[in-house]
Amino acid sequence: MSVEVLNFIERFTQRQIYWNFALGRMLRKQDPLVQSALYLSHAEEQFVSRKRHVTNALLQLHGRDVKYALDQGWLNDFQQVELDKTLTRLCDSMGKCERIKNTVFPTTYSLYIHFALYLFILLLPFGLTEHMGAILIPLVILISASFLFIEKMAIHLQDPFESKPTDTPMTTIARNIERDLTEMIEEQEPIQVKAGAGEVEGAFYVL
Repeated sequence: MSVEVLNFIERFTQRQIYWNFALGRMLRKQDPLVQSALYLSHAEEQFVSRKRHVTNALLQLHGRDVKYALDQGWLNDFQQVELDKTLTRLCDSMGKCERIKNTVFPTTYSLYIHFALYLFILLLPFGLTEHMGAILIPLVILISASFLFIEKMAIHLQDPFESKPTDTPMTTIARNIERDLTEMIEEQEPIQVKAGAGEVEGAFYVL
């Protein structure tokens, strides 16, 4: 495997690692270009900095590299089609995250929930009076608090891409992907294959 191919694989991998971090920052309304110099070449950094949608620009660079690899003969037609499908799935997943992020819940949604919940809490003691006795007060408080906490959690889960402890750990996921991809490309030494009868000795690369 030539040095040019190995450099191509490393550049493609570094760009994919950066895409994960950039997507997380974008969903949190942060600057997606932070630390871009650690993963992108100067030309790539200049290209994405001119684009409004950084993560989409990174996928565009991926697409160009896949076409270049096909033209150079590093990929066959089947591999090129499968990589294009992977890029399409990445774009679809990014769009789904953006739709979740940008979905606005109407104010009446929260008002109706508040009204129904408070009405339930007000009527709850009347339904338990005959059977509970002295335990009625702490029981009503416990049930009411449980429903209020559930409502609070639902409000937090409406936007799962913030930096709250209950949100989707975008940075942790990106770091795990970075670790896995780095492990896949850091060991690229050829493994010698011992020839058997009628075979020729050779080597193959672990990528």
